[in-house]
Amino acid sequence: MLSTKVKASAITHLTDARYFAAWETEWLGFMLSPGSEASVELQLVAALREWVDGVKICGEFSLASLPEIEAAIDVLGLETIQLGMLTPLENLQALRGKVEIIQEIVVEAYLTAEELSEMMEERKEAVDYFLLQFNKGGLTWPDIQEDTPFGVEQLAQWAKQYPLLIDLPLEGTTPTQFLDQIPVKGFSVVGAEEEKVGVKSFDELDEFFEDLEVQI
Repeated sequence: MLSTKVKASAITHLTDARYFAAWETEWLGFMLSPGSEASVELQLVAALREWVDGVKICGEFSLASLPEIEAAIDVLGLETIQLGMLTPLENLQALRGKVEIIQEIVVEAYLTAEELSEMMEERKEAVDYFLLQFNKGGLTWPDIQEDTPFGVEQLAQWAKQYPLLIDLPLEGTTPTQFLDQIPVKGFSVVGAEEEKVGVKSFDELDEFFEDLEVQI
């Protein structure tokens, strides 16, 4: 088992799904918004979930209407959904209580701490987790340590205030070392393309999971 929650995001094939399920991640995420580079068909998600047990299936939507999201929830029996940062608050409120909701917030250098605080404060009652997505914004843990766009103390404060998941390249810091400073609820990691069907290297992810593994 792992010492914290992990969400595997943007899964596109069985190799990743089985790998992340074997590590007992909390969620397997599949991008369901058409037009996205990592988007998959509903039929593929339905097929892949037959191969894994003990994990929540999360539908990821960058841009989608409320009826489209509700239809995917019904067809796939989704336990969790992840919604893009431009999702209207009223859509979050309409879905609240039907499924577990993760609100993605892409953190970029031009965003201020005040803007992020306002966004989370406004939406905290409508979601179960905020996913702070630094990776898409091109930011790393060393950037935060250098106060870009905000510092370690601010991130630690948010982690105590809000239920945070985080996608942040740690670059030289282990996950457990990071958790000692920033008490987030968990991490988000991303799969990648196979070298060929059924073949892929997981060396970097193995190090990440081995660091979080709890020996029983």
